[in-house]
Amino acid sequence: MDLAYSAEYEAFRAEVRDFLSKNSDKAPSGFGITRPPGNALAWQELLIAHGYAARTIPKEYGGYGAEPDILKSRIIAEEFSAARVPMGLSGQGISMLVPTLLELGTEDQKKAFIEPTLKGEIIWCQGYSEPGSGSDLASLQTKAHEDGDDFVINGQKIWTSTAHAADMIFCLVRTEPDAPKHEGISYLIFSMKTPGIEVRPLKTMTGHAEFNEVFFTDVRVPKTQIVAGRGRGWYVANATLKHERGMLGDPNQAGARLREITHLMHEETLDGQRLIDNPLFRDRLVQMQSRVLAMQFHGLRLLTAATKGEDPGLARLIVKLQGCEINHQLAALAIDALGELGVLYEDSPHLRAHGSWQHRYMFDLGLIIGGGTAQIQKNIISERGLGMPREPKAAKA
Repeated sequence: MDLAYSAEYEAFRAEVRDFLSKNSDKAPSGFGITRPPGNALAWQELLIAHGYAARTIPKEYGGYGAEPDILKSRIIAEEFSAARVPMGLSGQGISMLVPTLLELGTEDQKKAFIEPTLKGEIIWCQGYSEPGSGSDLASLQTKAHEDGDDFVINGQKIWTSTAHAADMIFCLVRTEPDAPKHEGISYLIFSMKTPGIEVRPLKTMTGHAEFNEVFFTDVRVPKTQIVAGRGRGWYVANATLKHERGMLGDPNQAGARLREITHLMHEETLDGQRLIDNPLFRDRLVQMQSRVLAMQFHGLRLLTAATKGEDPGLARLIVKLQGCEINHQLAALAIDALGELGVLYEDSPHLRAHGSWQHRYMFDLGLIIGGGTAQIQKNIISERGLGMPREPKAAKA
């Protein structure tokens, strides 16, 4: 079997390398915790213009407009990772809402929101979880009743990432109180500056307020800002969750982290010996390398299915669980390899990578819980993917 790339793809790889050699100095060192700085926005615009971001999104919505090509997507990821150059903006708007709108949004919604979201001009947050509705999301109680041309929203959301900095929210509300719980939900998009919205930050163990509580009191939203129609929110929400789990299990992100750790282990020493020459750490690195490679090839399997319009089934269900656990274990390896430096945080002059590994280790633990806990993911895999009996429910008193 010949696994070599054809001349066409090697020529494309040369194009990507040429772009990186001429433009990598323009790449931002970071994208900001919530809102991207100006150089990150300029980098995103440059990537879109060359087809290295928003590659397959139609031009009329601000994308590059290329046809899907698995191998070209793979080459872009490989070369950006090898050059240690960021691939552009991501997040809840670009990675979750944009593909949802492309699939289910109206033409007006696509034209209004996709292009500015791709350019980083609109920051989004996700209004899903509530104090009493986490794993059982369909039990949500935030209500929206009709009043003329508007919905009026009252209720509360929690664990809402970036809500304190977001411009817009895509939010699940109950518009049909008498319908079965899965059929009474609608999916609304609206401005976070709408009167009646209060945001209260929640500080996590990272020391940063990455999550928030959001309270809605008589918040008025035009009926035109519903996606896919009344009572269709559960269907739309699951489309978004599919993209969220893909984002959280991004193999390119794991590959970039692996390269960072490999570089770290070549640079750092222990008792005069490079960490890469320590057999214990080298063995752990090779184990993680094998898991990341498996994750990347699994990602190609999903891309193949998507290109063919096929449902990958079980293959898709494992992505979030696998990705979040691998990312957390990669951060743990980096911290262990750094020894006593690995436990430092925030303002120590001996920090490596500005403390990013410590932050990732704590934040990634939250991602194993958020977006569907590891336990819930395993139930989904076993019940929906493997056809095993459903988990028994406790009898009601």
